[in-house]
Amino acid sequence: MSGHQCTENPPKLDPNSGSGHVEKLGGLDSYISGSTHSKLAVVLVSHVFGYETPQLRKLADKVAEAGFYAVVPDFFHGDPYNPANEDRPLPIWIKDHPQDKGFEDSKPVVEALKNKGLTTVGAVGFCWGAKVAVELAKQELVKAVVLLHPSRVTVDDIKGVKVPISVLGAEYDQVTPPELVKQFQNVLATKPEVKSFVKIFPRVKHGWTVRYDPNDPSEVEAAEEAHKDMLVWLTNHVK
Repeated sequence: MSGHQCTENPPKLDPNSGSGHVEKLGGLDSYISGSTHSKLAVVLVSHVFGYETPQLRKLADKVAEAGFYAVVPDFFHGDPYNPANEDRPLPIWIKDHPQDKGFEDSKPVVEALKNKGLTTVGAVGFCWGAKVAVELAKQELVKAVVLLHPSRVTVDDIKGVKVPISVLGAEYDQVTPPELVKQFQNVLATKPEVKSFVKIFPRVKHGWTVRYDPNDPSEVEAAEEAHKDMLVWLTNHVK
């Protein structure tokens, strides 16, 4: 995971944040918000700081308010990246939590949702989680995906996507710079059979949608604009 931006301004984790609850789903502790009656589920795959990030849970609550059963699984099994632990810098932590393992762990979660009667499932991935979401999109295990400031997603990944995909990138992103997001856009332009939406947000940096400063109106505004774009995509394609 290139660039230090993945580890900047770490969130203060709170296991009691959000208005939902935690239960086991597909073998993983998962933060859940919303009702199974909706029949529509969205799996939110977190950044390296994990599923106890308050702003991520708050966003899951927003997804639930839009009519979805929102699920944020703990893909790190109680071991999110901790920048204070100098013995385990990010490259070492990533070895314990590779994205391909995250993808394998996501399959039983999707299966468990379908077993609960949630017939349609979408996925949203943030940073680390975007790679998991794009794998789900390549194997058509979900109906649609949104990638927000992705990490380690490649042009080949985008070539392999088979479901509607939205990519939201940041102007100041060393992890997935705008040039790479534009390459994604060019690839998607050659795939008219796959609906797509690509947007680069000006004046924001990697991680802006779940690591914004709640006291900075411009950061809140940019995050909320991305949340709105994400919800529009989910509402139009996860149904």
